[in-house]
Amino acid sequence: MQSIKELYRIGLGPSSSHTMGPKFAAERFLAAHPQAASYRVHLFESMGATGKGHLTDWAILQVLGEERTEIVWRPDDKLPEHPNGMVFEALDAGGNVTAEYTVYSVGGGALREPGAEGETTAPVYDLTTMASIMKHCEDSGLTYWEYVERCEGKQIWDFLKEVWEVMSASIENGLANQGVLPGSIGLRRQAWNYLKKSKLAGKVLQQTGLVTAYALAVSEENAGGGTIVTAPTCGSCGIVPAVLRYLQEQHDATETDILRALATAGLFGNVIKHNGSISGAEVGCQGEVGSACSMAAAAATQLLGGSIKQIEYAAEMGLEHHLGLTCDPVDGLVQIPCIERNACAATRALSLAEMTLFSDGTHHIPFDEVVAVMTKTGHDLPSLYRETSTGGLAVAYADRKSCGGCTACGSS
Repeated sequence: MQSIKELYRIGLGPSSSHTMGPKFAAERFLAAHPQAASYRVHLFESMGATGKGHLTDWAILQVLGEERTEIVWRPDDKLPEHPNGMVFEALDAGGNVTAEYTVYSVGGGALREPGAEGETTAPVYDLTTMASIMKHCEDSGLTYWEYVERCEGKQIWDFLKEVWEVMSASIENGLANQGVLPGSIGLRRQAWNYLKKSKLAGKVLQQTGLVTAYALAVSEENAGGGTIVTAPTCGSCGIVPAVLRYLQEQHDATETDILRALATAGLFGNVIKHNGSISGAEVGCQGEVGSACSMAAAAATQLLGGSIKQIEYAAEMGLEHHLGLTCDPVDGLVQIPCIERNACAATRALSLAEMTLFSDGTHHIPFDEVVAVMTKTGHDLPSLYRETSTGGLAVAYADRKSCGGCTACGSS
């Protein structure tokens, strides 16, 4: 299993799989073929269907050059190994293809080449299931974050410190910015409003108001193309930082506490990524928001003093109760329902942590089994519910927009 450095990636939104991944792939191809006269890039299935809304073409053209690069949208065509397939072609002055590169963007900004199980970076963790990790920690007396440190080395803390700094900056920027997000929907930023209203609310409502404000802030920054951290993806980037920021404020958590919580959250996200998927195009939004909720619930339970069994239980529930969640972004934008889902999942993660602390951590379905079920459920979902904007809310919005939002058919 790879380093959590491959899970937490710092970059520009709005999508880790459709923006960051294609940009990284274009940089690889340019480095290998810098002398090409021109380039052609084919975008398949989910990449072709929602790439415009996710700024896929913009990300690629920024690297290869708009004046010499052709984007070919192929939403109805599939490559065999993943819905986010890309084929890069280098052409000579006569328009002949001189080199070709097929690659898949598999979620969280990660790339995978045909026939490979993952990226080419060396594995860091020898244990790859939460059951084996938990047993190792129980037998050796380790916490999850100590296990991460043993596998990653002490240098992981410098990396996580940078991660937390970027997360914190994205919250601050998102709270400060107002106005309409870019794109066809005309969606207004709401984080600033939620923050102001939460400060006027009673104590009972403040938790929901503050956590919502922080999650919206990061998600809106992502939707606006700002700098964020994949946790584990761009589309779910608001959940972990919102929960950590709230607990930092309410429980006087130190920076060391926060970094250790990030390590634990990353460990659980890594297991999901290694044994399942964090790609909305592959398994739906359960792999993005569900995984992030799981990570945040684990981090929160640790910060609140939970045992390793209680932490695993909270993480299991965070994923379990998002099973079957579809990815159907309106107009191919990472806005509706993505932004609100971040806020809902952040508040749920806190509730799960609190619920878990009332238990002894004993439960019937272990985390690893839920990961397996999530993966199978995602593969069973029709493609129209896996980040193609051809089903669900995306179609409902398109139908309403096309008829002018009339009430003749009983809808509004």
